[in-house]
Amino acid sequence: MLYKMPRISPSANWYRAVCLFVIIALAGSAADLLTKHWVFQILGMPGEYKAESDPELHAVYWVWQNVAGFQTSLNTGALFGIGAGAGRGGTTFLCAVALVFLVGIMGYVVLWAWRSLFLSVILGMITAGICGNLYDRLGWHGLTDGKGQPIYAVRDWVLCMIGTFPWPNFNIADSLLVCSVILLLFHELLFNKSGTVPAPHQDGG
Repeated sequence: MLYKMPRISPSANWYRAVCLFVIIALAGSAADLLTKHWVFQILGMPGEYKAESDPELHAVYWVWQNVAGFQTSLNTGALFGIGAGAGRGGTTFLCAVALVFLVGIMGYVVLWAWRSLFLSVILGMITAGICGNLYDRLGWHGLTDGKGQPIYAVRDWVLCMIGTFPWPNFNIADSLLVCSVILLLFHELLFNKSGTVPAPHQDGG
């Protein structure tokens, strides 16, 4: 037996879905940019921070010793450093891809946001993640290298260890992108194209 997934009336609730998308996109972007600014203000550029009690920390402020902490790094590649080292051409390409995705998302939200509040949440998270990292790739963070040239790289600061292996540093924008992809897969697996999901199984008797 199938029951209908609740739908949002396009005439009554379009603004509700769009406002939810905008709030999540703005809140996520703000959280990402503010935390990156705060951590880089405290720890400095990659490699600058040293705890007075232990100079061998190699610029890591441990929240959980040898498991999780804060460490600033600059990523010129995509998520988790994929494609790093491609130079300005790679950065320009990533910026162009980000802008294309943003245009596509905005178009979808304007035309179809009323169809699903859950999907509006997911798209808001994706937009926040894209905007947070795009801001850095455009060099708007104001960081410069030793020669005073702008740095076109994403600021990462979360460090997690898997045993003795350091997982690539990331930030809130990266987390929003990963979580939104997981939620999107969940959405596609749970709700079919007709907007229905299997009814809960009920035992007879």
